[in-house]
Amino acid sequence: MENTKGISRARFLAGAAAAGLAGAAALQPAGQAVAAPRRQRGLKHRGVVYTVGAGETPGTAWSDARMRRDVRLIRDDLHADTLDVTGDGVDRLTATAAEAAERGLHIWLQPTLGDVPEREILDSIAECGRFAERLRRQGASVDFSVGCEFWLFVPGIIPGETVLERVENLQKGNVDMARMQRRLARFTAKAAAVGRSVFHGRLSYAAAQDEEFEPVDWRLFDIIGIDYYSYFRDPSDHVRELRRYLRWGKPLAITEFGTCAYVGAPETAGMGWNIVDYTKEPNEIKGDPVRSERTQAAYLVDLLDVFESMDLYAAMAFEFVTPDAPHRPDDPRYDLDLASYAITKPIRKDPTDPNSPWHWEPKEAYRALSHRYAQHP
Repeated sequence: MENTKGISRARFLAGAAAAGLAGAAALQPAGQAVAAPRRQRGLKHRGVVYTVGAGETPGTAWSDARMRRDVRLIRDDLHADTLDVTGDGVDRLTATAAEAAERGLHIWLQPTLGDVPEREILDSIAECGRFAERLRRQGASVDFSVGCEFWLFVPGIIPGETVLERVENLQKGNVDMARMQRRLARFTAKAAAVGRSVFHGRLSYAAAQDEEFEPVDWRLFDIIGIDYYSYFRDPSDHVRELRRYLRWGKPLAITEFGTCAYVGAPETAGMGWNIVDYTKEPNEIKGDPVRSERTQAAYLVDLLDVFESMDLYAAMAFEFVTPDAPHRPDDPRYDLDLASYAITKPIRKDPTDPNSPWHWEPKEAYRALSHRYAQHP
């Protein structure tokens, strides 16, 4: 799940650009604006995304013991106060959320189930929402997001049986945009209703940052969630782009932000994955990108400065670890970590064996975030 989500994020941006949607103007808000809540100084919550997919190989399969160790280090070493628990599998999601609650972390729980019937997705939202409500009643600090970019993950909104087929149809222009947005609005309203029926805390949703492509009726939610991958040289341009979401008078959470660890990755605005040739087996890096963990770290810190200056509700770096994108210092052609948004690098005991035991090591981005997060205990 980890690798699929990262690729899908960038392929959406490529598809949006091909369809002439990237950088579209903001829509006018529906309904009367709500009075802005009292604002705190700086970010209220600083965290990281932790994806709990099943894994693509036995070597990267879900591990309860690994998760518990990771959550402890996210709190005690990364110094994050928030864990964005996302992915598929209710058992994995709830186990991770429970561990985060036990460690005293603020929880952003977001099921992201894709390529299955609509009913199964709504059932997953209901099960996770009920668990989030139990945590909330027990005193945990928890927000519940009903999902992420439904147009991408939910079949029937855009033609295509899988995520990749839907992205391909978008790129080829085989999408009736008006019909797509009507279907998207209907499903988003259903998901919000399911979430409200089981969870009585703050409800949210993680949307793409292009409002013309994915116009969300934020009256359905308490917190606005945006997956943010823009690149500007001038920080004021980030502020200008994000300020439009504040017109709703609701807290704004950056549900994902990040880039890859090579020179020029931030300028791709989310398309860092595109240096991998996924048609080859094993997957291979295209061209000769120059590895630069410093580039990734600098982008994350610069965006944090923007989010802090705007007193946003939360920002969660994408992501903690991507097991299916191992680091290969011995052979740059297969260093898939170059195309990973993770702040750690997986290293296999046997680099040529996908089932080999592995561990992660921190990148410069990890250390940079740790330093910044430690300043806000």
